[in-house]
Formats: sequence, structure tokens, C-alpha cells
Amino acid sequence: MLLTEAWKLYEGDKRLLGYSPHTLNAYQIQSNLLIRHIGDIEIENVTHLALKEYLIKQVHLKPASVGHRIKFIRSLFRYLHEEGFVNHNVAAKLREPKQGKRIPKFFNEEEIELLRDSCDSLLEKALTEFFFSTGCRIGEVYGLNRRDINWDARSASVIGKGDKQREVYFTIKCKIWLDKYIKSRTDDHEALFVTVRNPIRRMSIARIREIVKEIAKHSEVETNVYPHRWRHSMATTMLNNGAPMEVIMSNLGHQRISTTMIYAQLSGERRRQEYNKYF
Repeated sequence: MLLTEAWKLYEGDKRLLGYSPHTLNAYQIQSNLLIRHIGDIEIENVTHLALKEYLIKQVHLKPASVGHRIKFIRSLFRYLHEEGFVNHNVAAKLREPKQGKRIPKFFNEEEIELLRDSCDSLLEKALTEFFFSTGCRIGEVYGLNRRDINWDARSASVIGKGDKQREVYFTIKCKIWLDKYIKSRTDDHEALFVTVRNPIRRMSIARIREIVKEIAKHSEVETNVYPHRWRHSMATTMLNNGAPMEVIMSNLGHQRISTTMIYAQLSGERRRQEYNKYF
């Protein structure tokens, strides 16, 4: 069995297990990179050494990126071994590189207001407020439909990592701009955010990123602006305002509290307040 054939079987298996299209697309990229390096050879001919040589050539990447490649390779060959396609799992001993704890970057209050002021269109205002008040990932925003919005509860039902559904909430300010944006549209497309020009279609993840960058260009914000930074900013704002870690964890859709705890490291103002309170 060739590696390309093994990939098709693996992809089909993960699709049956409910893996999201975004995850499968990421895996396909990893598969293509691997095959491009070692060739579309018989899976029985893939060796541990060949995999390590491929990974050694990725050392110029960030440890997290190398880690993603290793996770995919381990998962692929674990599947092939468990299904009986190979007698030995050549990827079993591959280990991910050590990664230092990365403190998430966020916008301070001034940067948030500057970015808000730089929004020209109703779309930009609605998108910015939605990112900030919900803390949604860009893929979650991309997949939202109009029917997912509960206007009375000021909430939205999103599909997060692992196709897990959760409810997120937004502010009154976000509701106002989102409502104005929806009412300004003349189309009947189900997507919450759509393209401006015809043919009207769901706004792509790439286009959402572009809009966020365009807003930043019009502002006086010098820091790097990208959608996920709004997510970090929402979590940091909640933490600074005294929200329990469990509440932040639930809103962000984290599976482990340890993932959310990293935000506790970046709230210097909160630490100062607690110090002054008790000492």
C-alpha cells in the first residue's frame, strides 16, 4: 500500500469519527509535506530513520509547528498499525520537541479603543465587537449562521474544536452593531458574515483575516493585529474584571483548566491589585 492510499484510508476513518473539515485539511497538508519529502512509497518501506530525517529538516520551524508534524505522523502510523496494515509502528518513539510556555499576546485598553475607532463599515464594527466579546476562534466565526444567534439571550451557538458545540455570549454593544449589520444586508444567505460583492457567499477565513488587518492599518496600533489576539484579549479582560478561571475556560471552550491557567500569568495589573489587597 502506497502512502497516498494509506492517507485516503486514514482520512476516511477520521471523517467517520467526526473530525472537522478544518482538522482534516490540516492533516492533508501534513500528509502532502511528508510524501513530498520521502516519496509516495510503500508504507512497509517507511523507516524510523526516514521519518527522523524528514523532521530534522523542519528544525527551522517553531517547536509547535514541528510538534504538529510529529503528532500527525504518530497518529497516521498508529492507525496503520492498529488496523493491521503494518506489523511495526515506526513512528511510536517519535517525541515532540520541548516547548516553553508561551504567554498569549493581547490588546491593552487603548489598543482596543483605537481598533474600534478605526472600523468604518457596519461589517467591520460587527466583526470586531463579535471577536472581542465572544472570544471565538476564527474558524468558529466562519462557520456561524444567522440562525445560531439568540438575540434575547445575546448568545451564539458555535462549533468548536472536535466539533463540540458551546454557547458564547456577546455584549449589548456587539448586539447593536451585529443587528445593524444584518439589517443592512439585502441578501438572504444563511451565513452570519458574508462577502460584500456579488456573488454573495460565506466570508472565507482568509478574507476575515484580511479585514482584521485592514482595520489595523487604519489605526494607530503598532502591535501585530490578528483575529486570535482578540480571543486572548477577551480572556484577559474577563480575568482582570475578576471572572473565575472556570468561567473563562467555559467561554473559551478549553478542555483542560491548565490551558486557561496560562492567562493568569499575563495579568500584571490583577497581581498588583491582589498584592496591595493582602500585603
